[in-house]
Amino acid sequence: MSRRLRVAVLMGGRSSEHEVSLASAASVLETLDPEKYETVRVEIGRDGRWEIGAGERRELSAASGNASRELVPVNGAGVPATFAEVDVVLPILHGPFGEDGTVQGLLELAGIPYVGAGVTASGLCMDKDLFKSVMRDKGVPVTQSVTIREGERVEHPFDYPVFVKPARLGSSVGVSKVRTPEDLQSAVDLAFEHDEKILIEEFVDGVEVECSVLGNRDPISSLPGEIVSHGFEGADWYDYSAKYDDGGMDLLVPPRLSETQIDRVRDLAVRSFVASECEGMARVDFFVRNGDVLVNELNTIPGFTATSVYAKLFEASGIGYAELVDRLIQLALERHERRARLRF
Repeated sequence: MSRRLRVAVLMGGRSSEHEVSLASAASVLETLDPEKYETVRVEIGRDGRWEIGAGERRELSAASGNASRELVPVNGAGVPATFAEVDVVLPILHGPFGEDGTVQGLLELAGIPYVGAGVTASGLCMDKDLFKSVMRDKGVPVTQSVTIREGERVEHPFDYPVFVKPARLGSSVGVSKVRTPEDLQSAVDLAFEHDEKILIEEFVDGVEVECSVLGNRDPISSLPGEIVSHGFEGADWYDYSAKYDDGGMDLLVPPRLSETQIDRVRDLAVRSFVASECEGMARVDFFVRNGDVLVNELNTIPGFTATSVYAKLFEASGIGYAELVDRLIQLALERHERRARLRF
């Protein structure tokens, strides 16, 4: 019997998406085959403290209040040593300090294989402003927006409603749908609580569609899915409750689009993945309006439970959750081996 791969599942994090990360990590730990993998769980608290522990599936539950029980604190100097003892790291972190290239940079410095996008792609895709700039330069159609930095005049050319959001956050945290000019400033103030740069985006009255991508040099796209949200707080858009509360949304696979539009979504998903130099995985979010397909965002570490959109779209495309995790680990090892041949 071949040696089991030692996989560190990195979870939690300092961002407001901490709990989402724990839920994703719980699914991954539950799925990793103990005959193939030895797991180590590494949890980062909201305060930035790192703790490690064995990856026993029973220990981690996003719903429990003692998710950190039996974890051992690790000081900053001990973090590289912890990773040096594993074969691959699976970062299941959402938002800043994890999905933005910071953790990826640490792993690159330590020479440790890891799942997902590299430093450049992670930082680029986390910044919605820069991501859209690159997509426009590469000929990928994107939704329109204006960027506002602290101290700048708040103005935009769009009809109401508009969306106001932090430039570098996810899970709809700090996002507002603004219906009147009188409500704009309060939405801007909220977004600035989360970032020093914000976006005011046009409202696209169309079908909201998401598509998953998997691979390194030759990525594949899943069947797309249509998002039908049922926010529980009066929201008529895909807000936090619609994304994460039971019954908050319906996913229609395939979406209610023509075959030509579906093919266009899948093509643009791969094109945006390649243009941003992603590897491993990503979920690409679209709006389809009057036949036009527009890329809105690309998430390099999407929600990763077995019932998250990323996994469900590949399940509908014939790749189950366990196989998906296996493929991502193999892609991480392949990239590491490939890049190890370069001369720096």
